[in-house]
Amino acid sequence: MDHRDIPAVPLPPHAGGVAELVKLAPDHPGFHDPIYRRRRDEIAALALAYRAGDAVPEVAYTEVEHGVWREIWNHLGPLHDARACRAYREAGARVRLDRERIPQLAEVNDVIRPMLGFSMLPVAGLVSARTFLSYLGREVFLSTQYMRHHSRPLYTPEPDVVHELIGHAATFASPEFVALNRAFGRAAENALDAASLARIDRLYWFTMEFGVVEEVGGARAVGAGLLSSFGELGRFDSSAELKPFDVDEIVATPYDPTDYQKRLFIAPSFEQMALAVIARLEKP
Repeated sequence: MDHRDIPAVPLPPHAGGVAELVKLAPDHPGFHDPIYRRRRDEIAALALAYRAGDAVPEVAYTEVEHGVWREIWNHLGPLHDARACRAYREAGARVRLDRERIPQLAEVNDVIRPMLGFSMLPVAGLVSARTFLSYLGREVFLSTQYMRHHSRPLYTPEPDVVHELIGHAATFASPEFVALNRAFGRAAENALDAASLARIDRLYWFTMEFGVVEEVGGARAVGAGLLSSFGELGRFDSSAELKPFDVDEIVATPYDPTDYQKRLFIAPSFEQMALAVIARLEKP
């Protein structure tokens, strides 16, 4: 699956560059691959060394990694044409991600920043929900840069550069998506307690990650978790229960980031979803 977990606290810098920076679970596709593990540490070290105001670090992606990127696009491209919502498709046409080679964050920023002000900046691993969401209010999306393991090109147990760029980058060329991101950022910065933040987190999950809307032709994906997942994008409307969009129900609904979603909420349109979400986020 290609799910984005709302990020947990970044790993601290390690002295000497010899400690393992990225811990992989035993069931991770790259757990038994020392070359992949070393590669993950190299990319994490670039992000850990980044400081605000620095040039965004470039990753020298390998031909294997570019090959994974191409294979994913070969599968996802046709699905986007058929299953992605109109706002995402239009924004994607403006950003025009390279489908042959993995774009650098700096290259993407050169395209999206002049449009509506957003930038994608590197992060080594998972960060807290408050941190991730609050940065959206500063027009910054915290992005990983590593590629999933080549043995499972259509699967990742964690957000990777595929999820970040294919799922999210295009949305920063859309006024409606950008308005939603800013609203989530303001709400997270103003959240007074953990319960309030949890409600914001759930609303983000079921809209920006796994949102679904009605359009001519049927249900269409809004969320980056769906748009970057070959397995889920092709069958979300038959494998998940599609419930009517209700922000009060959504903020009370827990989710499981480790599996395909069993329940999704479908809005009558992207515009109505955006208005309802922003209104809910602006409540005290």
